[in-house]
Amino acid sequence: MANDELMAFRKAVAEDLRQLAVLHDREPDAGLIAALREVDFPNNLALRPTSEKAGQSLKLMKQALAALPRKPRREDLDLLAVDFADIYLTHALQASPYESVWLDEDGLVMQQPMFDLREWYARYGLAARDWRTRSEDHLSLQLQFLAHLLDGAPGKSRELLQQAGEFMDEHLLLWLPEFSSRVAHRCSTPYFAGVALVTWSWSETLRDALAEILQQPRPDLEAVRQERARMQEAVEPAPYVPGVAPSW
Repeated sequence: MANDELMAFRKAVAEDLRQLAVLHDREPDAGLIAALREVDFPNNLALRPTSEKAGQSLKLMKQALAALPRKPRREDLDLLAVDFADIYLTHALQASPYESVWLDEDGLVMQQPMFDLREWYARYGLAARDWRTRSEDHLSLQLQFLAHLLDGAPGKSRELLQQAGEFMDEHLLLWLPEFSSRVAHRCSTPYFAGVALVTWSWSETLRDALAEILQQPRPDLEAVRQERARMQEAVEPAPYVPGVAPSW
């Protein structure tokens, strides 16, 4: 791709990422549902997953939105609110949106992945707004960070695309498939099953696109996972030091 094409690709993908981040950030209300309908989500995504499995996730999300009343009733929103809480707040589904839970040997929150991600964000002058309430390894923050990364300096397209691929290999894609599958099988509403599966299929499509643009094959994620485990055994988390970096 020429530089202007790479820049256009980055901008479009960053916008997709911001849309997906919102869906994992807060429980859906009437305004969000109306906005998703207005933009024809997920058909409006600039990067469209093309596999048969991905197509099924897009169809599920579309059907879930279509099944909701044009003006959602209180009971409709309450069902969505309960499902959101079960996934993102109370962890009733045992499908945590925090990377540490999936990669830590004991399944604990705020472990080494959180500190690794804190370092990633700090390189770009970012920090979680309140790590005690929502730590750096939350899914929504990872999606927002990727959007910020891809929306960076115009003259560094290939460098930023390389870094985005590394970030996805070292963090997001090590646990997103299992998170999305578990949510889809255990949640109570088609809406959140669709959100989880679309996020997964879209992320896989992005990583494939990065590999094609950069002409670099995707690494074996199991090997990456094993290497991370070896490194974490030798590293103690650094103490938290409050900073002045901007936050989301």
